[in-house]
Amino acid sequence: MSQDIVLAFSGGLDTSFCVPYLKERGYAVHTVFADTGGVDAEERAFIEQRAEELGVASHVTIDGGPAIWNGFVKPFVWAGEGYQGQYPLLVSDRYLIVEAALKRAAELGTKAIAHGCTGMGNDQVRFDLTVKALGDFDIVAPIREIQKEHTQTRAYEQAYLEERGFGVRAKQQSYTINENLLGVTLSGGEIDRWQAPGEGARGWCKPRAEWPSEALEVKLSFRNGEAVAVDGESLAGHQILARLNRQFAAYGVGRGLYTGDTTIGLKGRIVYEAPGLFALLAAHRALEEAVLSKAQNRFKPLVAKQWVELVYEGFFHDPLKADLEAFLASSQRCVNGTVTLRTEGAKVDAVGVESPHILNAKGATYAQSADWGVEEAEGFIKLFGMSSSLWAEVNRGVGG
Repeated sequence: MSQDIVLAFSGGLDTSFCVPYLKERGYAVHTVFADTGGVDAEERAFIEQRAEELGVASHVTIDGGPAIWNGFVKPFVWAGEGYQGQYPLLVSDRYLIVEAALKRAAELGTKAIAHGCTGMGNDQVRFDLTVKALGDFDIVAPIREIQKEHTQTRAYEQAYLEERGFGVRAKQQSYTINENLLGVTLSGGEIDRWQAPGEGARGWCKPRAEWPSEALEVKLSFRNGEAVAVDGESLAGHQILARLNRQFAAYGVGRGLYTGDTTIGLKGRIVYEAPGLFALLAAHRALEEAVLSKAQNRFKPLVAKQWVELVYEGFFHDPLKADLEAFLASSQRCVNGTVTLRTEGAKVDAVGVESPHILNAKGATYAQSADWGVEEAEGFIKLFGMSSSLWAEVNRGVGG
């Protein structure tokens, strides 16, 4: 009797390869697709059809939109920082995918879990550490196994599938494409060769020639640091992000070419597109800068950097992450209000901020007017700069 195994499935080249590979090793393969909102109905139908075509024992599709908003987007926007100051952690749906796969394993009564991660990337770390944090399971990673014998793994996978009568979509032959509610990442092909991305390396973001001629303005409303409405319409978080993705992708917002330090030490190079997240981050930062104290605004990036590194490197369930999120949640208690975003293409600006918590001084406006006198200003400057002024006075004339 075959052993049941649950495979996190996307319908792409790697996970498609995993199905016949596992079946030929005696497993009954049960696929799980966690739909985190990045695919349309046509793609979702293709994934389900692909699983059936490959001959899986069962396939389930799970709506992961609410989970990815609450589990990742909300604290990520609170943190407000990308990995190494740039990358918006677009593959963080992996953690929610693992949880969906483990839930299916529990339903089937099996302890065998499989994924299509390679042995060179970060996703294997995210998958494996999450599985280990959530239970005692046997992890099978077919792509890592074939890399012991084959250096050109994608070519091998493609040939393996074609020999068994399974076609491979043309787009998948050139790039590894990851798409979810958070955005799109593309790697492989000329991107891996440190060359300019080709025309095929494009996801949602429209090229400049296709941007609308009229500027786009959107109002985002926040309560306790969480986006709750777009242009006055209250929506669930994942619905807000999906709408922002559509609106700002039309203007090419949120697209970048990123090279970063991976968890395992290699340099990773990808094209990414995150129009909705970039819009959310711009609005939230503008509101936060206006309502937090100077000390909060200075300290918070330290917490954000640590949180982002934990999530990037696979420590989604480390207790420090929960500790940091407790601070982030506390910092958001006055982050309430509405921000007006505007874009004419490529970048987005927060052009208006409304909030009852803006730290305005009633009798003073920066560089315009003040309700204190000249003597008070001069006294403040003298005391504030005392240490530096004393050093200069005592050591004047001392050579380097």
